[in-house]
Amino acid sequence: MIKIYAYSGCSTCRNALKFLKDRRVAHEVVAIRETPPSKAELKRMLDLCEGQVRRLFNTSGQDYRALGLGAKLDSMSLDEALTLLSGNGNLVKRPFALSKDRGVVGFKVEEWERLVG
Repeated sequence: MIKIYAYSGCSTCRNALKFLKDRRVAHEVVAIRETPPSKAELKRMLDLCEGQVRRLFNTSGQDYRALGLGAKLDSMSLDEALTLLSGNGNLVKRPFALSKDRGVVGFKVEEWERLVG
């Protein structure tokens, strides 16, 4: 089962959900804005992203820009960054999908094909 955090107004999220539906992959959809990933889920994804915390952020989002995170992120502790992400789903790059042993942020077909394996 894949847990996918998505936003209905996001075309990239809709593409990812269509990808899963077309392949008949079992998945659970969670509204990312209302229920952001937990710190534990973010830490798992961070490990899967080779420790690159910036990859977890929606760097093109309004909240990211409004908070000036582009300039602040490098000086933040990991705990501060994960606290921000777990408290504001708008900051999380989407779609954000985790399976038992894999994960992916954003939507690139080749990465999603590996996710559903």
